[in-house]
Amino acid sequence: MHSSPINSNTLLLGVDFSSAPTRRKPITVAQGRRQGQVLRLDGILSFDSLLGLGDFLAAPGEWLGGFDFPFGLPRELVLALDWPQSWLTLMAHYTALSRAEIRELFAGFCAARPVGGKFAHRACDGPAGSSPSMKWVNPPVAFMLHAGLPLLLRAGVALPGLHGGDAKRVALEAYPGLLAREILGRRSYKSDEKPKQTPDRLIARKDLIEALEQGRTRLGLRLKLSHAQRDSLVDDASGDRLDAVLCLLQAAWGLGQPSYGLPALIDPLEGWIVSA
Repeated sequence: MHSSPINSNTLLLGVDFSSAPTRRKPITVAQGRRQGQVLRLDGILSFDSLLGLGDFLAAPGEWLGGFDFPFGLPRELVLALDWPQSWLTLMAHYTALSRAEIRELFAGFCAARPVGGKFAHRACDGPAGSSPSMKWVNPPVAFMLHAGLPLLLRAGVALPGLHGGDAKRVALEAYPGLLAREILGRRSYKSDEKPKQTPDRLIARKDLIEALEQGRTRLGLRLKLSHAQRDSLVDDASGDRLDAVLCLLQAAWGLGQPSYGLPALIDPLEGWIVSA
């Protein structure tokens, strides 16, 4: 299995993804490098189109990234819909569907199931506390998979446990809520809606950033920020920048683990969330 040498040269990425990016709500990419147990934030990039992110990912280079969208579908769902059981063929089938077709198929699947068990889950959803990757609203992670995964495949990157690619550009599935919840519990730290951008959420962001800087998580990494970077993370009430940094931390943790910290046995249709 792969064991990754920790060195300060490996560029790390944390990607807060949107399936429909705009200037107002872009895809946010945090960049950093790990030195020992310290992760230094180098900068934050924004992409207001899927094409822009795709070009960035396809450029030659060397990086390990944590991406906040699912890389697979629940096996139970795939079997129920009689879809292909090889990951690459499955993804080709899935991404060829329109969003309307996906919504209709998934809604039909849910309608036939009992209240409280409408959605099928992946094995990683429990430990990660993540939404099922077949959810099409609040958050629309099914559409994030539909929009994001083709960018990774076109860019030719490696997806450990799922798909071979350029071993110098490696994508891991990340989930910022996993790390945020470890520190804040159920406290909310972000909202896209102006009326919900409250003082309580501002305080939660400050508490979260302070804990990350002090290394108070089970990942055992300390986040190193400049004053300006800290202010920018605190001031972003949507939490997009902070979510990108949380994904960056998960990638940085994976860099120091054998097989990027992924379990030895991953369901090859479902994938796994790094550090879950």
